[in-house]
Amino acid sequence: MQFVDEASIIVEAGKGGNGCLSFRREKYVPKGGPDGGDGGHGGNVYLIGDDALNTLIDFKYQRFYKAPNGRPGQGRQMSGRNGEDLYVKVPVGTTVIDEDTLEVIADVTEIGQVELVAQAGRRGLGNIHFKSSTNRAPRKTTSGTEGERRNLRFEMKVMADVGLLGVPNAGKSTLIRAVSAAKPKVANYPFTTLVPNLGVVKLGTHEHFVMADVPGLIEGASDGAGLGLRFLKHLTRTRLLLHVVDVAPFDESDPVESARAIAYELEQFSTTLAERPRWLVLNKLDLLPEEDRQATVDDIVARLEWTGPVYRISAISSEGTQPLVQAAHRWLTEQRQLEAEDEVAFEHEREMRQRMEDEAVARTEARMSRKRKPVQEDDDDFDDDDYDVEVEYAP
Repeated sequence: MQFVDEASIIVEAGKGGNGCLSFRREKYVPKGGPDGGDGGHGGNVYLIGDDALNTLIDFKYQRFYKAPNGRPGQGRQMSGRNGEDLYVKVPVGTTVIDEDTLEVIADVTEIGQVELVAQAGRRGLGNIHFKSSTNRAPRKTTSGTEGERRNLRFEMKVMADVGLLGVPNAGKSTLIRAVSAAKPKVANYPFTTLVPNLGVVKLGTHEHFVMADVPGLIEGASDGAGLGLRFLKHLTRTRLLLHVVDVAPFDESDPVESARAIAYELEQFSTTLAERPRWLVLNKLDLLPEEDRQATVDDIVARLEWTGPVYRISAISSEGTQPLVQAAHRWLTEQRQLEAEDEVAFEHEREMRQRMEDEAVARTEARMSRKRKPVQEDDDDFDDDDYDVEVEYAP
């Protein structure tokens, strides 16, 4: 199945049914009167989180969703039937943005979470509501109101505990293959990974966490270069970042400069995301002679001025991967326990997630604004000669 993490759709709630204009006229009933019933309410449009979905590809083929209208009222004070509510299933981790106002109107983060995205139209009233002592035969009714219509943009972010980041060919996909059942494509060329991959890392009974591998980042990723801007947002759902560094790149580039470039792009995309705990994972040590490994590690750590955790691994042979995932699991367990027991820690985590979401949305708004940039019509330098085209014919 194709992975699609962005989509735009139109939703429209149902229109309310019109009220009925009717008078009671029955044989042997001398006193008739107004008996027009009310219309029915239109149907609302809801989104519901579904764990069976992991892509937005369905919304690429069906882009218009409309709830049924309410039925009009009838005589004998019979009300019209309400339009049924429409429930649209979306993957868990979907952020919903109003394309016209650029407002985030929903964030579906739980299975079964229901969010109203289009309000139904209200019913119209029949003429029975307008009778009075001075108006025995009212001919007034009201029409049902229109349902809300909205242009929505979906952005799906994978739900993972640990995120892998690094330059292309750093070995992120190989690492996730080594520690989980995920089988992403692995090859010796840049941008082998084109979409995020999720893997469940199991360490024992009821002991596991989810790891996400996103496409490699390059310089300028935060401004849209490569695949960076589109997939950096997936890291905002994670709690821990593993910065994978290739200690022996095939193009002989400097691992330290590559690591600094990734850190810079992370900071440019989201300052809050850059504050997330990040561990340094030095990969492909098996490509170095045994006697040179420690010196290489010490040099990279010293030049980066790194003070956080450092792990030495060889993902292709699984060397050093188990201590890494065990440490990550312990850290995640401690964090969850701390947030469950300490209200301050819980509130801090909630605020960080909200700030990251706001910064990611700001990036999306900036990108959408650039796409909508109006054409300048008041060009002072424009004249009729601007239409002239020189054509040169070959002999």
